[in-house]
Amino acid sequence: MRFQVLGPLRVRLDRGQVPLAASREQRILAALLLDANRVVPVSRLVEAIWDEHPPTSSVKVVRNCVSMLRGRLAAAGGEIVTDSGGYSLRVPDGDIDLRVFADRARRGRRLAAAGELAGAVVHLREALALWRGPAFTGVTGRLIEAAAAQLNDQRRSLQEERLSLELTLGGGVELVDEIADLVAAEPLRERAHGQLMLALYRAGRRSEALGAYHHVRRLLVGELGIEPGRELTELHRAILNADPGLAPVTAPAAASRPEPSRPATPTKPVPAQLPAAPYAFTGRTAELDELCGLLDAATSAGTGMVAAVSGIAGVGKTALAVHFARLVVDRFPDGQLHVDLRGFHPTGPPLDPGEAVRGFLDAFGVPAQRLPEGLAAQSALLRTLLAGRRVLLVLDNARDSTHVRPLLPGGPGCLTLITSRNRLTGLVTTEGAHPISLAPLPPGDAHRMLARRVGAARLTAEPAAATTITARSAGLPLALAIVASRVVGQPHFPLRAIAAELEQALGGLEGFTGMDAETDVRSVFACSYRALTGPAARLFRLLSIHPGPDLGAVAAASLAGVPPSRVRPLLAELAHAHMVTEHVPGRYTVHDLLRAYAVERADIEEGEAGRLAVTRRMFDHYLGSAHLADLRLHPHRDPIRLPAAAAGVTVSVVDDREAAWSWFGQEHPVLLNLLRRAGADGHDVHAWQLGWAMTTYLDRCGHWYDQAIVQRLALEAADRVGDRDGQARAHRNISIAHLRRGLHGEARDHLWHAVRLYRGLGDQVGQARTMLNLGTVAEHRGQPRLALRYAEHAVRLFGAAGHRSGQANALNNAGWYHSQLGDHELALRQCQRALLLQQEAGDHYWQAHTWDSLGCAHHHLGQYPEATECYRQALSYWREAGERYYESATLTQLGDTHLAAGERRVAREVWQAALGILAELGQDTAPVLNKIRSTDEI
Repeated sequence: MRFQVLGPLRVRLDRGQVPLAASREQRILAALLLDANRVVPVSRLVEAIWDEHPPTSSVKVVRNCVSMLRGRLAAAGGEIVTDSGGYSLRVPDGDIDLRVFADRARRGRRLAAAGELAGAVVHLREALALWRGPAFTGVTGRLIEAAAAQLNDQRRSLQEERLSLELTLGGGVELVDEIADLVAAEPLRERAHGQLMLALYRAGRRSEALGAYHHVRRLLVGELGIEPGRELTELHRAILNADPGLAPVTAPAAASRPEPSRPATPTKPVPAQLPAAPYAFTGRTAELDELCGLLDAATSAGTGMVAAVSGIAGVGKTALAVHFARLVVDRFPDGQLHVDLRGFHPTGPPLDPGEAVRGFLDAFGVPAQRLPEGLAAQSALLRTLLAGRRVLLVLDNARDSTHVRPLLPGGPGCLTLITSRNRLTGLVTTEGAHPISLAPLPPGDAHRMLARRVGAARLTAEPAAATTITARSAGLPLALAIVASRVVGQPHFPLRAIAAELEQALGGLEGFTGMDAETDVRSVFACSYRALTGPAARLFRLLSIHPGPDLGAVAAASLAGVPPSRVRPLLAELAHAHMVTEHVPGRYTVHDLLRAYAVERADIEEGEAGRLAVTRRMFDHYLGSAHLADLRLHPHRDPIRLPAAAAGVTVSVVDDREAAWSWFGQEHPVLLNLLRRAGADGHDVHAWQLGWAMTTYLDRCGHWYDQAIVQRLALEAADRVGDRDGQARAHRNISIAHLRRGLHGEARDHLWHAVRLYRGLGDQVGQARTMLNLGTVAEHRGQPRLALRYAEHAVRLFGAAGHRSGQANALNNAGWYHSQLGDHELALRQCQRALLLQQEAGDHYWQAHTWDSLGCAHHHLGQYPEATECYRQALSYWREAGERYYESATLTQLGDTHLAAGERRVAREVWQAALGILAELGQDTAPVLNKIRSTDEI
């Protein structure tokens, strides 16, 4: 590796090293390597050279240093590129020891999670072997030293993980010296002391192991005033009792050993996503027998099973997969997963495999904030979660082999059922999938299916008509179901009339036919379509313009341009005829084939002008409804001006905050689909404003991964129409999503884009809000003084704009940073002033921020009753707003105050509540867990 930072900073050539004598060049190179292949703003490089108070010539100095480095690094294969107000060091990841270390550590941890402990140890040893000393040895400066401290902590943690695995695999005597060195270097880390005790015990040195416990206990009591934690105490007791469980164990047994008891954290239920059993399922005996035989053989061999069911549209692939899955569901106790991949959706793209992977990870409780970047890494994480589990997966409506590969489990024990209109020969060839080609139902099974749906008596009374119906339905279960609904819905119609309509129907569904005319289902759809009333038929056509996956009555009313009271009976008529499905109360879906038919009817009967008008009403409905719902969640946001809504648009009634949460929860997938197609439909203004309106909901729910996607789409839409205000808002909202996920550099870059746009617009309020965001980023990067400067600049900008509520918010932020810097009296004065202004404005959300800041200042001044009351005020407003992220932070601080006041039990209860929220949001729970453990009664 040519670029080495895990020890002294070095750039290696084939012969010798690149000289890096000047400390400024070292600091700049270190900052570029930390964010290699990403743009590092000039401001960060200035910060790397000067901890604070840079000279006026700082930017020029940075440019000169970069110029010097650019020539020196070229020989080592590194290129420094000027880009977007900063510099990027372009170098392959494999040439940087830091990147190689992170990659091998990830691989080792994945293998450990999958129970492959020996392989995990190999990767972890390789990762640790890259270190030549403390990171960035000899490079000074606060920014680099902070990064080095984090890297050194990662090294130490990984070393402890590797030692833990080696102890699990039976290590002992050969590890004693190494662990003893770790203990000597950092004597207050309990985990290392426990490892030393176990290694000594394994080496036959029981008395020394017991002595090691008493040594660490004296240290903890003397230095920190606390007793050893539960794990260390239980290990001491086990050594005293010569517990057989301390003997070396094999890797499989080690993987199944229970962890020591810890404070309970919330757990998610085992996923059970299978759809309901298909109604009136008939036949398929040969296919079911084949699947059962394959599963039994795979179970006996200890392998997984993948079956690929293919056939024409409407042939019953999904019904077979779900029916078989429900037959064998008891054999897969670790969960059942289902996804509709929408591979042949007539009006929209297939479901992205990345979205499907993220849905499965969410089902297993993996928070969005902890998802790795990129489909390959997320797919690997899914395989890791499935390893060693017995899980059943139904991957429905796949486009091709590539569509499902990221979703396949990697190890034995799982059953995967895939359905597709294509023969997935790629999976058969490379993954060993078992192909099952599903033909239309034979006449006998088709007749029995129809009899189960309409009653045997009606078929017996008119056998010739029944034969005609089953023949014209081409053995397709979907077609049979539609005809059956017509028969049941018209009990006085003779079967021969319906059979005659089927015989006389002409045409076919292009793109949805089989190899011969008998698989044409247009005649079946046309028969049901003609039986509808005129208004219901028109609504059916218009539903094809909606992006899905489902819609409610008010959205359908806007599509049709009629009041909701008129559209609800039409939806009921369509549901009765099985032209739509009410899959949950008040929400309707349309099957792919029926939607295709609706598209054809809309093209013929509505015309281009009619379709454009419907599309405009649809975008107006969702933008108006989302804007209203957002104002219920966050009434004090800076306003935007919506386009005037077209005639006939109905906005959803969102009366209060609870209704807003419910509306966004239902419409979230629809809004994402609208954003994706906005460019093609020419509704870019609607798109960026929809993204703006979704921000509060996504942020407060912790959907920060989706928030980043939504805001990128909004930014692209604002770019297309040249709307600089929309661009600035999207940049700010992207930064919030990045900040929540710990991507501080990316957050800062987007904020500076927003600053430049707001300055060009002369928007002082926008600049001020962005300064507050920059302060938050600086705080998270451990720079409270810089954060304070941003907040004070925001105070001035808000004041110049006459924006009193914004000025109050900036005063609170400045007060908070004063408290972080130790000036709690000044913090109290500023936050009290901020609170008065916020109370005048009636802004409860920002009052919560300020009450929290006041609580912090009172706590540090030893005024615990006042601090407690402030925190409780903050909590009431956080809960009112549904703000879970900040609620957990306030609870953590409230627990600290109770502990300082001597209320140990209450502190634990409060921390437990914070712990539950953190686990739910996928945030780091270790700090709160450590607080809880520190109060454990031994």
